Amino acid sequence: MREQKPQWWKESVAYQIYPRSFQDSNGDGIGDLRGIIQRLDYLQFLGIDLLWLSPVYDSPNDDNGYDIRDYHGILAEYGTMEDMDELLEEAGKRGIRLVMDLVANHTSDEHAWFIESRSSKDNPKRDWYIWRPAKDGKEPTNWECAFGGSAWEWDETSGEYYLHCFSKKQPDLNWENEEVRREIYNMIDWWMDKGIAGFRVDAITYIKKDPAYPQLEVENGRSFAPIEKASLNQDGILDFLREMKQEALEPRGAITVAEAPGVPLEQIPDFVDETDGVFTMLFQFGHVDLDIKPGGKAEFIDWNMKKFKDALSLWQKESNRQGWMGLFLENHDHVRSVSKFASDGPYREPAAKMLAAYYFLMRGTPFIYQGQEIGMTNCHFESIHEYRDIGSINLFRDETGKGRSPEEIMDYLGRRSRDQGRTPMQWSSEAEAGFTSGEPWIKVNPNYKQINVDDNMKDEDSVLQFYRQLIALRREHPALVYGLYEDLFEESGELGAYRRVYEDQEFIVICNFTDQDVELPELAELSLGREQILSNYKQRKSGVLQPYEALVFKSAAETGGER
Repeated sequence: MREQKPQWWKESVAYQIYPRSFQDSNGDGIGDLRGIIQRLDYLQFLGIDLLWLSPVYDSPNDDNGYDIRDYHGILAEYGTMEDMDELLEEAGKRGIRLVMDLVANHTSDEHAWFIESRSSKDNPKRDWYIWRPAKDGKEPTNWECAFGGSAWEWDETSGEYYLHCFSKKQPDLNWENEEVRREIYNMIDWWMDKGIAGFRVDAITYIKKDPAYPQLEVENGRSFAPIEKASLNQDGILDFLREMKQEALEPRGAITVAEAPGVPLEQIPDFVDETDGVFTMLFQFGHVDLDIKPGGKAEFIDWNMKKFKDALSLWQKESNRQGWMGLFLENHDHVRSVSKFASDGPYREPAAKMLAAYYFLMRGTPFIYQGQEIGMTNCHFESIHEYRDIGSINLFRDETGKGRSPEEIMDYLGRRSRDQGRTPMQWSSEAEAGFTSGEPWIKVNPNYKQINVDDNMKDEDSVLQFYRQLIALRREHPALVYGLYEDLFEESGELGAYRRVYEDQEFIVICNFTDQDVELPELAELSLGREQILSNYKQRKSGVLQPYEALVFKSAAETGGER
């Protein structure tokens, strides 16, 4: 077992801001950089020291900023580069480092590079993107993009198709071209010069394509096959990633948090080994995607608490040996965790606290998504016209066009749409939740009058105050950062529990994932000689965990732990 070196980013607590929905400062209904500056004191109060900012680059906003028109510019609705500089300065005064999104798989089709590339087959930048001629009068391959429909878009001007793993307005860069890679590395240098700490690396496992560009086997009578089979963690991708680390990231001390779908457990050493891995830490998605059918289209599968535990535990145990995880339950691509994994009804507050304790004290750097710290819930959208996410809109159009009922797809979106995590931050019970004085770009969840920051700040027992306690605990006890992880009650379908051990300290976390009392005769033994240091209930029951109860115990370990 390799020693884990102390690092500032391991001891940090991170917070993700989706700028469009965080705080509007000028009444146009869209969150902006000045709004974020206004809320830095709140983040400091919460205890945040690492901030992940989703894209604010200049963009046509086809995919809410992940279609970048200019890597060195700020989208006007978010503010100016001077605002960005001020944000970095003001965050630094509060001990908060900033991480930007690195979107390097694709650009916008309005990026200057692509405009040149599509202008003619002879343009010097033609090979900066992936172009192919028609095959038998149709697309070069039968690949389906992640947002539905063909992954190839016909370009009338130059008479060829270009590849896009995501929206047709997000053409994929050709990473086989050394000039492209060099421009990406130059851009990394430019932002590091600005003073950022590093990057959350977006969709990075898509950058390498199957060089044969094969036709794929199609299932269920569909016209296209998921592009992931030919453009996700393909052989040879590590050559690109190691070069990026050596040429751009490592020399600048940049931390990296990789969104790396398709990476199997056995590849952890390649991706996040302390010495040889290409990234600092990794997000894995097994626990948030266990409800959808692999290869299906808007199809759910049954899952249970044990599958959820197992998906997290698998990577926890591996990180005991090597590597470091980014811990999360929510982000801008996923729904609200209390609605998905617990209960957003009468037990919402204890359920939100329980989920917080369960994931936050695992081995890794915890990430809080805006609004998670007050227990924000999924929002009910009345019709498809209230959605803004391109993937959700395309899915509804495509699947209803194939004969599936609108009610079925709306139900799916209500439980899976990315817009569930993108409704505006609920600051107060004032109009539009204090997010804007104008009309918000997407609807505010109507429950903002009951769930908001102001009320959470005033209530000593609120979800927000519970998160502050968790952050303080983690700062105080190195065992909750560097301690080894050990599962407890592995076979239970009701309880999630684990042990963290480091040097002479031991912590035990026990959580009830149900809305019923769960008998636990072992509770008396587990609490014997141990101090209860955190609970989401004021009173305990003997030998019982109450609905969505979370308990954290601390004691001296019987044997010394390892890092």
